[in-house]
Amino acid sequence: MKKTDVIIIGAGPVGLFAVHQLGIKGLKAVVIDNLDKAGGQCIELYPDKPIYDIPAVPECTGEELTKRLLEQIKPFKTELHLNERVEEVYPEKENWIVKTNNKKEFIAPNIIIAGGVGSFEPRKISLKECEKFEGKSVFYAVRNKDNFKNKNISIFGGGDSALDWALELSKFSKITLIHRRDEFRGAQHTLSEIRKLEQEGKVSIKTPCQIDSLESEKELKSITIKYDDGKTEKIPTDVILGFFGLIMKLGPIAEWGLNMDKKTIEVNPENFETNKKGIFAAGDICSYPGKLKLILSGFHEVALASVECFKRARPNEKYRFEFTTSSKTIQDRLGKK
Repeated sequence: MKKTDVIIIGAGPVGLFAVHQLGIKGLKAVVIDNLDKAGGQCIELYPDKPIYDIPAVPECTGEELTKRLLEQIKPFKTELHLNERVEEVYPEKENWIVKTNNKKEFIAPNIIIAGGVGSFEPRKISLKECEKFEGKSVFYAVRNKDNFKNKNISIFGGGDSALDWALELSKFSKITLIHRRDEFRGAQHTLSEIRKLEQEGKVSIKTPCQIDSLESEKELKSITIKYDDGKTEKIPTDVILGFFGLIMKLGPIAEWGLNMDKKTIEVNPENFETNKKGIFAAGDICSYPGKLKLILSGFHEVALASVECFKRARPNEKYRFEFTTSSKTIQDRLGKK
């Protein structure tokens, strides 16, 4: 069993920044995440999309933000346990024990749940035939846009993700944008740009319709869509991208006896502790009056939670607030000379 000061559940931006806030206070942490890489939703959903509201960073992508946070916490040599799902959480005296699906066990006086909105998975195309092509020709996210160059791409969806990727991938591929309704839910300015591309013959828009069947040999060749009036149309297709939103799943978190409110965890905004002493929640998964679901809000939340974590992990020491600019102790922990 691994003993540490804090167990962080979730390796997204908020979970990674928690490592930093704990580390400068001299606390050790381990991070557990059920995804196969750090970054959470930033990496899973919009690795290439720009983020504009990180303080002092005018613009960065989800991937760039993740890389910078990982660089920031390097001095603390924190263990990241990826592809690990937390299955059990239970108390033992003043500590909490956490068990994962891979039979790993951790013990600590503190847990910070920074799991975004819990585990999540994309809503998938209802056509059964699509399953065998998942990860080959059918995708629900874009990990590396270079893999989609010079293709016939059919994009399904009517929200921002569908519109954004139709616009981006049209720079080097032929795009057919397909939606079950005539109206799109995404940003109007993006839709206006796509309409311009439609007039130039670079993007084709098909509404209101849905996928009806697909044709393939060893690889996907084409799809057939069916309009609301019953007419069908065959479209040459190498790749299908589906953007129908996400199904949010709290998983085992819902069974830990925490006060829940509509799939979020209620916390005390003074220190972001839940109704269980020593268990904290930060980021999109926590709720309190005035809550804003912003990354920078999550950063603030773990900064305050880390103070309470220190008090629990070091009950015989007095917590002393120090600025990083003037504290020799903090600078030593960060490896600054």
